[in-house]
Amino acid sequence: MAFRPINLLLSFLGVTLAANAGEYAVLSNGFRLHADSHIIDGAVIRLHTPQGVIEIPTGQIARFEREEYTPALPAPAQPARESLAKPQSLTPQELTTHAAIQAGLPPAIVHSVAKAESGYRLDAVSPKGAVGLMQLMPATAAELNADPHDPVQNAEAGAKYLRDLLLKYEDDPHQVSKAIAAYNAGPGAVDKYHGIPPYRETIDYVNRVLKEYEKEQKQKQQPSSSGE
Repeated sequence: MAFRPINLLLSFLGVTLAANAGEYAVLSNGFRLHADSHIIDGAVIRLHTPQGVIEIPTGQIARFEREEYTPALPAPAQPARESLAKPQSLTPQELTTHAAIQAGLPPAIVHSVAKAESGYRLDAVSPKGAVGLMQLMPATAAELNADPHDPVQNAEAGAKYLRDLLLKYEDDPHQVSKAIAAYNAGPGAVDKYHGIPPYRETIDYVNRVLKEYEKEQKQKQQPSSSGE
């Protein structure tokens, strides 16, 4: 079965930028993301952060604020993470978006995996023992120094694991489909078969995630109607 390649920007910077200079991108869902600078490129805005370059559809950003606009605090980045002090107040969707941004990934790809893995259920447990929103196996969570039963740690560890898999296949024309297959069946299986393993569960999973990812991308690219 052929899988159409999807290109995903994963351009991590090789230099450390000053954390005390820049701006905040205020997303339409209320999250505030610190960036050193941004570039508007048609339907997307590229945020340059110390972790890398993040592409966000223009319609998802409500406004930009100069960093000096934020009231002075001992830790300037605190406003962006303030809501994490009360994780029970965050919805699974908000946890997923935050985890994606923390990992430097487009939120759409992490949302697609979370939806396929657990349907956004924080208490999901698979027959094989995978836990939580991102369905982490205990051994994988341990390697990532995360408690899979903690919703915030589960979301962030799952996003980081997905990022690591995308980086593993960064130079492969089937980068995204291989990374998604590895998330489901393990990178060993993907390497063994030099592509999507011939497992019906994995093939269906990759198709489901890619279809959801394309759907999310199309929705984000549609111009939002005003005045309705």
